[in-house]
Amino acid sequence: MKKIILLCTLILIGCVKHAPTHPPVGGILNQKDLDVSKNRSKNLNLIERNQIEDWIKNQDEAFYPMSVNYWVNDKELQHQKRKENGEVISYQYDIYDFDLVKLYDTPIQNKNKVFGRFEELKPVEDALRHMEKNQEVTLLIPSALGYGTYGDNDQISNDMPLIIKLKVL
Repeated sequence: MKKIILLCTLILIGCVKHAPTHPPVGGILNQKDLDVSKNRSKNLNLIERNQIEDWIKNQDEAFYPMSVNYWVNDKELQHQKRKENGEVISYQYDIYDFDLVKLYDTPIQNKNKVFGRFEELKPVEDALRHMEKNQEVTLLIPSALGYGTYGDNDQISNDMPLIIKLKVL
């Protein structure tokens, strides 16, 4: 009888579900992991901002900081009338790295897009909201506002700051 009770006890102990030692894919990270990620992003952003500011100093063209944490070559852009959700816009842009290498042969083009109903890189959307027809600007974008830690799985690698030459059609 003692053997049966001991065997049942061992079976019950063996059936207890143990908590996983690592979060599942898409799972919740603990506070330490979140802090590490936050500090990495913060440090990377500071490094990229300094690199972009150094790059700007070596250019013949002036660039101006925007409130969303990117730079533009039009001093008056953020003072122009802002477009509201529901307004329609057509635009295109080319993407370059900071060595001025064009990353895609053809421009990314979007026609008749409605503000508030399309997804775009935050700096591109922000600049478009202030631009007029046929206006062209150059944006300098830190990686966190571009394609971030993962890149686009094609020409844009991870943590890559970008230059975007944007035109409203």
